[in-house]
Amino acid sequence: MQRPLVAVVGATGTGKSKLAVDIASRYNGEIINGDAMQMYRGLPIITNQIPVEERNGIPHHLISCIDLEQEPWRINFFRTECLRLVDDIYARGKLPILVGGTHYYTQSVLFQDQLVEKESVSSDDESELCPAEDVDSAVKWPILDAEPEVVMEKLREVDPAMADRWHPKDTRKIRRSLEIFFQTGRPASQVYAEQRWLKQAARENNSSAPGPGQLRCNTIIFWVHSEKSILNERLNKRVDVMVEQGLMSEARTMSDYIREKAAQGVTVDQTRGVWISIGFKELAPYLEALDNGSLDEKKLEALKQECIERVKTATRQYGGSQVKWIRNKLWTALADAGMVNRLYLLDSTDVEKWMENITEPSDRLVAALLKHEPLPDPKSLSELARRTLEAKEAEPAPVDPSTAKTITCDVCRRILTNEREWNIHIHGGAHKRAVRSQARRAARDAYLLQKRQESPQSGHAVSQDGSSPF
Repeated sequence: MQRPLVAVVGATGTGKSKLAVDIASRYNGEIINGDAMQMYRGLPIITNQIPVEERNGIPHHLISCIDLEQEPWRINFFRTECLRLVDDIYARGKLPILVGGTHYYTQSVLFQDQLVEKESVSSDDESELCPAEDVDSAVKWPILDAEPEVVMEKLREVDPAMADRWHPKDTRKIRRSLEIFFQTGRPASQVYAEQRWLKQAARENNSSAPGPGQLRCNTIIFWVHSEKSILNERLNKRVDVMVEQGLMSEARTMSDYIREKAAQGVTVDQTRGVWISIGFKELAPYLEALDNGSLDEKKLEALKQECIERVKTATRQYGGSQVKWIRNKLWTALADAGMVNRLYLLDSTDVEKWMENITEPSDRLVAALLKHEPLPDPKSLSELARRTLEAKEAEPAPVDPSTAKTITCDVCRRILTNEREWNIHIHGGAHKRAVRSQARRAARDAYLLQKRQESPQSGHAVSQDGSSPF
């Protein structure tokens, strides 16, 4: 836990690679790449690899190390290899610096393994298909792909405590809870409770060995961040530069590779690996039209520009999904570990102020980390840091699956997923109107019941059709 580790995260185009090189140059460090696409060799432009001439002679590990036909490394394999490299870098008296945009990868290295993860990774989280470890779960246990009601019924059978925690329509969480039972042979409610106990014990005992979900090392995390509008403009310009540098040529290389394999009777799965990298799939229609010769020069140029715009759009969207991961997944993991004070946002909005906003604060922080000196409040670094981090701190904590429990409103016939939602619901206008309506119905029913009970004693004769003869 006392070994220092620097991590650099952030959206594409914010300057992560430059900062990593700066820190490594000043503090005798070596860099470990944590970007799944940059692991592929032969495609430095499409995968946005830092040019060799900009690496300042700093060793870069896990970059340009796998071939086109290979899938991205599974998370367990990446974590094992990355931790081996961390040990090796330490053994040589150097500082390991982990940098990359595949935050699913980097986060698995930063934190000690949980007994189980809270949920499986989704391809929607970072717009990339990193193969999860439970990819064959539905094959092993077909019930996981059954109708939600069937999955919930099975969960109630094996883990009623966990079933009570989830809304019947929250199919992803219900599925994950049942999946944990199949994987471990134990109810998820018990596994989560043990995980929570181990975390608490590690904190109370101040153990040097990190417990589940704790940071593995004495870590500082730099979040290189830019204002969205400025970053989007920067990304658009960067795509134009990539086109000038040979983006089309690399996309052509990938297209030719697919055709060569097809001629050999081999089908390339274009839904995984480097084939989903931004740039190739967006330019594919243009390359196909170019090969077919089906369009005249004017229409071909128009299609080319349209495809380039698609690259820009996909790049902007990817940057947004990376920020979303940091704000949600990484922040939650740090909060669970009681370590949100180790996340430092560095404002790279104005590249002309790189020295002032990036170099100087990162230099002070790394120096303090290595000297075991107190670290400053992350919100003190800049106005952007203050606004962003204060907003995160003000948000309600996410629901812990080990303590969650649904609450049913019998009046409105609604199921609320937690106490916060329940409090919002009971103070809402719809619930209050439903309560008043229920009270009126109850009063009316009581009045009618009373009238029916009084009728035989009134002395009035009542006809068969219920009308009074008087």
